[in-house]
Amino acid sequence: MLININKLVKKYKLQITGILHIGAHECEELNDYYKVGCNDSNIFWIEAMQDKIDYCKNVYSRINIYKGVVYDEDNKEIEFNITNDGQSSSMLEFGTHEIHYPDVYIVSKQKMLTSRVDTIIERENIPIIPVDVNFVNLHIQGVELNALKSMEKYLPYITYIYTKVNTEHVYKNCNLIGEIDDYLSNFGYTRVEQTILKEYGWGDAFYMKINSF
Repeated sequence: MLININKLVKKYKLQITGILHIGAHECEELNDYYKVGCNDSNIFWIEAMQDKIDYCKNVYSRINIYKGVVYDEDNKEIEFNITNDGQSSSMLEFGTHEIHYPDVYIVSKQKMLTSRVDTIIERENIPIIPVDVNFVNLHIQGVELNALKSMEKYLPYITYIYTKVNTEHVYKNCNLIGEIDDYLSNFGYTRVEQTILKEYGWGDAFYMKINSF
């Protein structure tokens, strides 16, 4: 996370009751979540790659992690691009990513079926309503807006959204920060923090409901 979550908690007096993290990778943020008062019972992870899920279950025995190639459509067959660093893997093809990160490349492609976030929430009984999970973190390489749209009916219950954002097409046809701003404004969110790596065309942003200031 480019923006320290503990600093966000202190600065905005966040009251985090549970976290849904979409794009788990190897659950690198887990210790940061522990530090702000969360625990294994109220942190939920979604990850596309089965090997990463297996790794996380092996390292963190009590973790709540679920399989899902998140998109705004269920059961769409896609070719998931797996990269040599793992973290850059995406359902999208590289855009300017291959210019900014020449040492990162696609090593394989796997056919996978997509899932909406609301489908995963309901299938796995992830507790969103009324106030269990109120913080969402998205890091899914260019389709963050699609993920948000796929859980639209749950946005009234989410107070805080932390997400990766793009200022250029790091991945082909990826969502851009202005699109996320516009979409989330319809649900009362305001972008209050951002850290943008301008030379690489991406960064992280943090949104809050206006009435939660």
